[in-house]
Amino acid sequence: MPIPADHRLTLVYAIILVDVLVGTAIGPVMPDFVRGLAQPQVWLSVGTGLFLGVQLVAAPLLGRLSDGYGRRPIFIVSAIGTLLATGLLLPVRASAYLANRVSDGLTNGLYATARSAITDVSSPERLFRNQGLEGALVSLGFVLGPLAAGLLLTVLHVPVGQQATYVVRLAVGLAALNVLLSCLLPETIRQRNAVRGAELRAELARSSNPLTLWARLRAKEATNPGTQRLVLTQVAFTLSAGYYFYFIPFLSQGPLQLDAREISYLFIFFGGLSIVFNYGFFTYLADRLPQRRSVVWLAVLGTPVLLSYGLVGTSKLAFYGVVALDCATLSLLPGLLEGRLARHTTEADRGEVFGLNQAFQSLASVATTMVFASLSVLDLRLPWGWFALCLAVVAGLAARPEPAWRVAPFLPHRLAEKDGLF
Repeated sequence: MPIPADHRLTLVYAIILVDVLVGTAIGPVMPDFVRGLAQPQVWLSVGTGLFLGVQLVAAPLLGRLSDGYGRRPIFIVSAIGTLLATGLLLPVRASAYLANRVSDGLTNGLYATARSAITDVSSPERLFRNQGLEGALVSLGFVLGPLAAGLLLTVLHVPVGQQATYVVRLAVGLAALNVLLSCLLPETIRQRNAVRGAELRAELARSSNPLTLWARLRAKEATNPGTQRLVLTQVAFTLSAGYYFYFIPFLSQGPLQLDAREISYLFIFFGGLSIVFNYGFFTYLADRLPQRRSVVWLAVLGTPVLLSYGLVGTSKLAFYGVVALDCATLSLLPGLLEGRLARHTTEADRGEVFGLNQAFQSLASVATTMVFASLSVLDLRLPWGWFALCLAVVAGLAARPEPAWRVAPFLPHRLAEKDGLF
């Protein structure tokens, strides 16, 4: 007897949550790995660039494999990869940090597969809600990960020099738990087409060439108009969302000079408030609002919020206030964008589309990491102007309506009308 979709969805959500916990738990102690190096904020950015850059190849490849062999094997491979990569963080040194960033990025195609699995088991009327709840779970991970690390350091009274080691051991245990959860997950896709070795090699070659990736996206646009615009909007948002990766360098090296515990507390506040806003919005409002227009307004309102991060100076109270505004605006955008893209996929190509999307997001993440790393050498406040500019581009792209004739054949009339396309 097939396991009910809700049970599969619960397991997918659990895997996502634990995976986020692994990454966010070690986030507050990442500065320890580059302490003593010249320009530590640049080295943290280099690690981020490596982590995101390898996904340019890995994400579309894993997405294609999930269409061919199923979501479950990719979840298992990704979970094992994260476990091994997290183990590389022992001992605590810069070389271990860089090795972790490369190896963990190779299996981080988990999220393209996870979004495909959520779409597999979601009815059309619950698709936006389910994709939005994924964003809420990521926010929950931003709470529980730093909370677990902060409690560990506080309750055990861990000396400053050993904090990173203790937190990494915690992350290794969580990564092992995710291997078990992935093994328990039933398959979510009904139709699978095995990928031959020659096809796999061809996929790898295509995935490593941005021009080929663009050609594949253009091909998807030809069969499903609107896909290209949605991916480009997500690319612009990813450029602005580079501030997530800039937070730790800015908080630890900038005017606030926060230590590991204080960074943990800030992420607990950030994640907790994001949960409240995401859950309320995607449970009660997202399906009742025109999603495209919602993206426009949230991006417009979020642009000055990003600028404000660079203007708060040494005031922790002001910084927390800006974070609250962030949770009410920017934190809602990923769920909306993912939900809109999910409508432009079919069961046959869902993993591939989400994989292509994640590959372009990885490329954008590498680009924005290089930009904010360069700007931070000049002034730690300058990257916030870059992030705000990119978010303004999101508003501009989303504000351009898609012609009705391009989307009508592919979307049910009620969904297209609700999306603000007519």
